[in-house]
Amino acid sequence: MKNFKPSAATLAPLALALLTAGGVGLWASHSAAQDKDAKAAPKPALTVTAVQPQQVRLAVKLAANGNLMAWQEASIGAEANGLRLTEVRVNVGDRVKKGDVLATFAADTVRAEAAQARASLMEAEATAAEAAGNAERARGLQASGALSASQINQYLTAEQTARARVEAARALAQVQQVRLNQASVLAPDDGVISARTATVGAVVGAGTELFRMIRKGRLEWRAEVTSAELARVTRGTMVQVTAASGARLEGRVRMIGPTVDPQTRNALVYVDVSPLPGNTGPALAGMFARGEFELGATPALTVPQAAVVVRDGFSYVYRINPDNRVSQLKVQTGRLAGDRVEITSTLAADTKLVASGGGFLNDGDLVRVVAK
Repeated sequence: MKNFKPSAATLAPLALALLTAGGVGLWASHSAAQDKDAKAAPKPALTVTAVQPQQVRLAVKLAANGNLMAWQEASIGAEANGLRLTEVRVNVGDRVKKGDVLATFAADTVRAEAAQARASLMEAEATAAEAAGNAERARGLQASGALSASQINQYLTAEQTARARVEAARALAQVQQVRLNQASVLAPDDGVISARTATVGAVVGAGTELFRMIRKGRLEWRAEVTSAELARVTRGTMVQVTAASGARLEGRVRMIGPTVDPQTRNALVYVDVSPLPGNTGPALAGMFARGEFELGATPALTVPQAAVVVRDGFSYVYRINPDNRVSQLKVQTGRLAGDRVEITSTLAADTKLVASGGGFLNDGDLVRVVAK
C-alpha cells in the first residue's frame, strides 16, 4: 500500500474546523465563568441616596395648656331705682363704644321731679334775694338806732337761712338731674357685650346687673405652667397660641401669677393675645387653647425625618459603610423643625446616612448609593 500524503487543499479545511471548535469551546468556557461570577455576586437590597447630619439653630419652646379669657369684664347695672325698662338697644356679641346708649328707662316721673326741684330752687333763690335786701337795709340803719339789735339780728339770720335753703334746693335739683341722666344706661368703655339680662318692661332696682362687657374686646390666654418650668418664662416672652377652634393667635406674656396652686403645682401665666390674619375659626372667651412659649434658640444636630426609622418604640438611622453595607444605629431624637429632627445622642457630623427608605433595610444589607 502506498503512503497517503494529504495535500494542502485537504489540510486547510481541517485546520479551520479545529480552530472553530476551539474558539467555541473557549467562548463557552468564558460565558460559564461569567455566569458563575454573576450568580456569586450579591445584589443590592435597595437603591438609596446618602445624606449627612447638619448643624442648625433650633427654637427652644415650652408647651402649655390653658383657657382664653376676657382681659377684663365690666358689669353694667341700673343706677336708678324702681324705673321701668322701655328699650334695650344692644344684644350679646354687639360691639359698643364708650358713651353709647345700651338701654333706656321710663323717665316721665323723674322729669317731673326734676322740674319740681328746679322750681323749688328758683323759689329759694327769690326768698334769698328778699332776705339779702332786708339784711342790707338793717345794716344801714344799725348806726341810726331805728332798729333794735334783736331786729337787726333777725334780718341777718334770715339772710343766712335763705342762703342755706338755696344751697339745699340746688343740691336737690342736681340729684334729680343725675337721676334723670341715669334713665339712660351708657357703655362705660369700648368693648363687646358678653351677657345680657335686661328685659323690656322689667322694673329693676338700683344695682341690678343688665349687661356684661368684655372691655376693649381684648382676650388673654391664661396658661398653666408647672412650678419647675416657671423660671424659664419671663415678662415679654413671645407666645404662639392655637385655640380649640383652630384659630391661631400670637401674644406676649403680660404677667406671671404670684401664687402656685397647691393641688396642681401649676401657676397661671397671663398672656395678651391678638388673632393672626387668615384665621379659620373664632377665638372666644372660655375656649381651651394650647400654646408654646418661645425661649430662644440653641445649636442642634439634625437629620431629615425620613432618615429616622421607628421600630419597637425606638428610633434608628442607617449608616452607609465604605463597602456600601448599612449599619443600624440607635439614636435619641429631640425637637422638630420642618422636615428635620434633632439628634440628641452621639452621632458624628460626617456620618453618611440613608436619606429615606430605611424601613425596608436590615442591619448589614447591601445598598446601591446614587446621587440626588
